[in-house]
Amino acid sequence: MSAIRLLVGLGNPGPEYSQTRHNAGFWLVEQFARQHGQALQPEAKFFGHTARIQHGSLDLRLLLPMNFMNRSGQSVAAMANFYKIAPQEILVAYDELDLPPGTAKLKTGGGTGGHNGIKDIVAQLGSPEFHRLRIGIGHPGDKSRVTGFVLGKAPATEQQLMDDTITQACHSIKILLEQGMIAAQQHLHSFKAQRE
Repeated sequence: MSAIRLLVGLGNPGPEYSQTRHNAGFWLVEQFARQHGQALQPEAKFFGHTARIQHGSLDLRLLLPMNFMNRSGQSVAAMANFYKIAPQEILVAYDELDLPPGTAKLKTGGGTGGHNGIKDIVAQLGSPEFHRLRIGIGHPGDKSRVTGFVLGKAPATEQQLMDDTITQACHSIKILLEQGMIAAQQHLHSFKAQRE
C-alpha cells in the first residue's frame, strides 16, 4: 500500500451546515488537525481549507473542500495534481448512510454508494482507487427522506456516538500511517461506540 499523503474530509461550508450529519468528514479532519496542533487555513488555489502535519517521516496534507459536497472533486484534484499525489495516496472521510451511528469502516476503492462527494472525486481524479473512511450516520428508513436527513442535525445521543467514533477513527488514521491498512481496519472495525 502507498503511504497516505492527503487526508480529505467531506462536508458543506457555512455555519448553517456545520452541525449537520453530512459534515461528518469535516468533523474528523478538524479533530485530527487539532490533535496535531494544526489549524486549517483557507487556500484559494485548492478551493478549500488546508493544513500540513510533518512528524518524522510523516508528511500529511489535510483538506476540507469548500465548494459544496457535489463539487468536492475540484478541490481534491487541484491539490492532488499540484503535489503529484496519486489516488492511492489519498484517504477521504465522509458520512455513510449504510452504517449506523457509532461505527466507521475503512476500505480502498469501490463504488460511490450514491454519495455525491465521492462521485465527484472519482470523476475528477479519473479513478475510484483512493481509500475511504466511512463514518456511520444511519439511515432515515426511506429514500425520499435522505436529503433532509443528511442535511439535518442528529439528536444528542446519536451525535455522541458519532463523536466517539470520530475519536477512534482519528486513532485508526495514526495506526494506518504507522502500521498500514490492515492494522488500522482491525482497530477501527472492532470498535463499537457505547449507547447510553
